[in-house]
Amino acid sequence: MQLDILTPEKKIFSDTVYGVQLPGIDGSFEVLDKHAPLIAALGKGTMKILKDKQTSDVYTIEGGFVEVLDNKVSVLVEGAELK
Repeated sequence: MQLDILTPEKKIFSDTVYGVQLPGIDGSFEVLDKHAPLIAALGKGTMKILKDKQTSDVYTIEGGFVEVLDNKVSVLVEGAELK
């Protein structure tokens, strides 16, 4: 699936990934390939990008929103820092 991560200043990530783990405001959740359409608010916490089953990147985010539609995930966050 396609994952795009954007802050107000710039796009910080854009690539095809296996999945992504996100800190929702009511708890963490994971989005994988062919996930149902979704819009959710994100809280402060850790976002883990699963590039494949063995490789991942971890970002600390400041909260925002995620949209999942047609196997594309768009994450809009106030700020993100690679750990």
